[in-house]
Amino acid sequence: MKTLLLFLIFNYSKTWAKLYLDDKIKFPLDTDLYERVLDHQECNKQLGYIRRNDSLLMSRFLDAGMRVPRGILLGNLVDLGNYYQCLDIHESVKEMSIEGKYCMIKVPVNQNFKIDASFEKFKYNFDPGTLFLHAETIENLAANSKNFKNSRAAFGNEFSDSSNNQSSLLSNIQFNLALCVPKVCTTEETISGFLFNLTAIGFKYEDVYCRLPNDKPWAPVDYIAIIIFSLLGLLTLLSTSYEVYHNVICKKDPKRVNEILISFSALTNCRRLLDMNPNSDNISCLDGIRALAILWVVVGHVFYVIGHIPANPIYAVKWSQSYESIWITTASLTVDTFFFISGLLLVYITAKKLTGRELVKNLPFFYLNRLLRMFPVLAVVVLYEASLANRVADGPLWHRFMVDSTHKCRQFWWTTLLHLQNFINPEQVCVGVTWYLAIDVQLHILSPIVLFWVLGRSKTLAWSALIVALCASLAASTTYIFTSEPLKETSNYFVYYYVNILTRAPPFFVGLVYGYLLHLWRKRKARIHTILHRFITLFIISLFMLIMYCKFKGDLLDFQNKTLKSLFHSFLRPLWALSLGWIIFVCVNGYGGPINWFLSLNIWKIPARISYALYLIHMTLMMTVYSTSLQPVFFTVGSAMFDAFGFLWLSMFVAFFLTAFVDAPFAILFKKLFECVSKKKPRTNEKPRIAESNQNGTIPQVLHKRENLITKI
Repeated sequence: MKTLLLFLIFNYSKTWAKLYLDDKIKFPLDTDLYERVLDHQECNKQLGYIRRNDSLLMSRFLDAGMRVPRGILLGNLVDLGNYYQCLDIHESVKEMSIEGKYCMIKVPVNQNFKIDASFEKFKYNFDPGTLFLHAETIENLAANSKNFKNSRAAFGNEFSDSSNNQSSLLSNIQFNLALCVPKVCTTEETISGFLFNLTAIGFKYEDVYCRLPNDKPWAPVDYIAIIIFSLLGLLTLLSTSYEVYHNVICKKDPKRVNEILISFSALTNCRRLLDMNPNSDNISCLDGIRALAILWVVVGHVFYVIGHIPANPIYAVKWSQSYESIWITTASLTVDTFFFISGLLLVYITAKKLTGRELVKNLPFFYLNRLLRMFPVLAVVVLYEASLANRVADGPLWHRFMVDSTHKCRQFWWTTLLHLQNFINPEQVCVGVTWYLAIDVQLHILSPIVLFWVLGRSKTLAWSALIVALCASLAASTTYIFTSEPLKETSNYFVYYYVNILTRAPPFFVGLVYGYLLHLWRKRKARIHTILHRFITLFIISLFMLIMYCKFKGDLLDFQNKTLKSLFHSFLRPLWALSLGWIIFVCVNGYGGPINWFLSLNIWKIPARISYALYLIHMTLMMTVYSTSLQPVFFTVGSAMFDAFGFLWLSMFVAFFLTAFVDAPFAILFKKLFECVSKKKPRTNEKPRIAESNQNGTIPQVLHKRENLITKI
């Protein structure tokens, strides 16, 4: 029965995926609309009228776009015009309906224009001769381009190799300019009609995209999303009403309430999330670690997103290459915190509940439990990003960020839900941050090979299995990093290193080792000599600093030592996990002092409990907000941190309700499902305690102990 259930889930997922991919995937914007509205004769008629009879209307078109970017010497090559002013143009004159269409074009720098005296009268609108960059600015922009190449490669963007050849640099550096044109016209017709003759001037450019009002067609997935989200809302309303009726109106015993009927109750789930009662079974310092880790992720992503649209990119690059930025440029190490604690909790929880034989016997449940616990929130976020996320707002950068994101989810939603995106479409991931989920699930699928021996009675076999697995992962990762040809190209970094299970596995196996170590000392405290403890702790803190320094140095533009770079890629992340493991070990055994006190504070409990949903939703919220920006963002550390705190609170707010209204209810339903399938009575009548420290294991009997970001993302 268990095997059949697992087979059906994967089989039907694969079947529906193929059926979906056989159909034409609907682009989030109506691309046919842009072709249908074009009318050459009507365009000439409208341009002639505007040019001869309506200087105010012409000024509205010119004012909404086609300007030289401000701050060129700071590296700003982007002018977004005025998106809403352009699309708001709607004039009915002489049996003509003149409407605005917003377009973006790319203009190569330093073109050889042929401008005659007759052009002087148009310069107050737009002077193509000012689209010229001095050599020093080009060099600074080249460094900026190279840095972006390194940065974006780590997040899955393709870039061609940079070159020191000046002509090559110029070909890669282009102005991005907004242009407001009549709806029936092309950009070429408008530029020639409003400004100058393209051929005579020698003005070259490339169309990027155009936008019109109401150019977001409704797709089937939009209706599906509305239906599903409405059902979730209805279930929440009915479940909450039932609890109020049972407990408040009828004043019945709350302990006798039907657990399934209140599974979607907002009152119960919010109350459990806000419960601060301690649980002796939990490792309290993990709350602080995972909360701080997710905060670091959010802050790092704010700086990363702003780096895509800065009004002063040259300053942003200089800052990123200075020691002042080390706390941001090393933020990717926090991912290894998640991998490490995922492995630690896997052993620590499972070793208390199962033996090796029981693990093998319940292997289908072991996998199903892992997949189903992660599925509800992930599915909701994927569905939202594939549908309604495209409709909540709009802006000049919407096409660049949100449209692209929605298109990826409509095309590759199934690989994300099956956790295969790092193999099938690593550069087109639906919900970009879910690459971590894929690797984490894949590592858990492989983990029984080691867990079988760890859960046995022989400590010798357990330690042997752990050490062999750790050494094998380190050896395989190091060999691959030093010998892989694709890794020598920066553009391949994301695909061949960042989302590669081989290179990301070592911290997970370090976590397995520490998990078993904590399991052995579960019922007693380790005794460590004070001097030895202080020496090791001081060494570990120094090692943390050294790791961050090496990571920072290895990512600098002028760092060319490939051997050291490969060493950093091979060992910095496992060493980070090793250092973190010692901090947890001393905290659990009473030697943490102020570190343990700080990490165990109650203020970390709620961020830790909602960290899974927070991780999944925060990037979508950022992209939504920044896509509505009317101009590039002027980068300063202070303004970026201000944005970061705003996004943090917004993301926590959304994540709280995602956890309470989606994650918690399905935790109860899956628990009941496993009890029904296994035909076993539950070991306890205790209700699911999502307000605990969220450190659940991977077995069905403890499904109700909800897991956190570290074990799920």
